[in-house]
Amino acid sequence: MTATPALDSRPQRMTRRAWALLLVLCGALFLEGIDIAMLNVAVPAIAADLDLQAGSAHWIISAYVLGYGGFMLLGGRSADLFGRRRVFLVGLAVFVAFSGVGGLADAGWVLVVARFVTGVSAGFMTPAGFSIVTSTFPEGPLRNRALVVYGAVGAGGFSLGMVVGGLLTTVSWRWVFFAPVVLGLLLLLAGRALIRPDQPRTAPAEGFDVVGAVAVTAAMVATVLGIVNLGEGHTGPAVLAMAGAAVLLVAFVAWERRSPAPLVRLSILRDGMLLSSSTAGLLFMGAFFGFQLLVTLYLQDLRGWSALETGLTFAIMGADMVIAPLLTPLLVARLGNAAVMTAGFASATAAFALTLRLDDDWVYVDLLPTLLLVSLAFAFAYGPLTAAATEGLDESEHGIAGGIVYTAFQFGAALGLSAVTIVLVGGSAEEATLADYRRALVVPTAAAALAVVIGTTAWARRRGGALQRN
Repeated sequence: MTATPALDSRPQRMTRRAWALLLVLCGALFLEGIDIAMLNVAVPAIAADLDLQAGSAHWIISAYVLGYGGFMLLGGRSADLFGRRRVFLVGLAVFVAFSGVGGLADAGWVLVVARFVTGVSAGFMTPAGFSIVTSTFPEGPLRNRALVVYGAVGAGGFSLGMVVGGLLTTVSWRWVFFAPVVLGLLLLLAGRALIRPDQPRTAPAEGFDVVGAVAVTAAMVATVLGIVNLGEGHTGPAVLAMAGAAVLLVAFVAWERRSPAPLVRLSILRDGMLLSSSTAGLLFMGAFFGFQLLVTLYLQDLRGWSALETGLTFAIMGADMVIAPLLTPLLVARLGNAAVMTAGFASATAAFALTLRLDDDWVYVDLLPTLLLVSLAFAFAYGPLTAAATEGLDESEHGIAGGIVYTAFQFGAALGLSAVTIVLVGGSAEEATLADYRRALVVPTAAAALAVVIGTTAWARRRGGALQRN
């Protein structure tokens, strides 16, 4: 059989051009990760400058989460149907433009709207970038290596973002938005030159699934809105939002079963490791974001550390950007994606369990073992997890698979933040005590442990299936 032109054009080894392309795609994921992390440090300064009340300041982050989590599936399917390069570059351009709007904002509502649109653009850009990686590099060692590097750089954005955010906020919080504009413009120019043109596509005869797109997007937005309200202690609005999301999801599933051109082929969740990878990823990211929030509050509110000191504390977690490219591909080649990502979950569980003995006189050295283990967790889990999610799937569905995985990541982050906030505060208006922090740290520890169970089960099934085939 003659190979198609698309397959002929794919690199069979890591050439300079392949590395350059991967660097652009990694840069976009790093940009998305660092954008979220920087704001965690900058929100107090932004709220003070724009005169935002404490009860509404969280919308600077929540608006982004709403846009990102709500439009991820639509973004992934759009990339599959309308061209990954096109969707990626347009999403990146909008991301850059509205980051600039955020930096220029002189009113809270302008910033919140800009953050929502930025989140929507990330919802299209991220799954498109992921599917460009998986469709550019052929399945096997080359794709595994590319995804490990891709995941390591993306994870590095989460860990290094707080450091960069602390540094930029000392100059002006506006640079938290302007810095991504500069980086984004460079990536946009490089992406136009390096990403191969989309193959000619014919529109589906049945058309685009507008009903399904509207239903699932509205359901995702309602779900995230419910999670945000739950984390803020607004039980009534949270219940209403969740009930609306449930109705919309039921309607979406019913429609997809009868649609001639469904937005999501529901049976895709039974293929390969997409469901187990996404579920484990939700728990893993929820555990990490919950842990990061608790340690940040502990250092700043209970210990009195500055934003910069807190950010520098997390810098060591950026070691995953070195560990992952050097070590993880070797482990994946020997053990497989499922085993390596499960080892990452186990490292995270051990890391968070160490903080259960948190004391009120801890210094950096006391936190160091935990931070190093978290770095290992990202090095082992992030890349192999995303690689495992596309195993056994047709290349034409990599965009929607990426949308499902990164939606799980986003929901996991929102759930983790809400869960630890509820446990930490416990319905009390008083300042959290050391005992409250210890109790709340059980949440990320338990979530990471559950991810280990899911990962182990997936690994055992894959191993059993391989033995049966042999």
